[in-house]
Amino acid sequence: MKNLLLLPIKMYWRIIPPSKRRKCIFRTSCSKYVYEKTTADGFVSGLKALKYRFQNCRSGACIIENLTGETYIILPNQQILNESEISERFIKNKN
Repeated sequence: MKNLLLLPIKMYWRIIPPSKRRKCIFRTSCSKYVYEKTTADGFVSGLKALKYRFQNCRSGACIIENLTGETYIILPNQQILNESEISERFIKNKN
């Protein structure tokens, strides 16, 4: 079953060059995250990871910087992520 989830990801990686892929707000790209969860924990875990990333990546995310200069992102589900989970391109852009 997990190959049903892994095959489209592998095809995406082979067909779409990295320069043409959408940029992820997370440090670990959405496709890589779902691939890793699926291979490590199985199909159901992979589906949950896909649903989570689909619902929280892109629209509705808000990047904020606190008074000490730390960057956070508030996801549409109101979860707050710190710098270690945010894509490096957002951290670099704040300087």
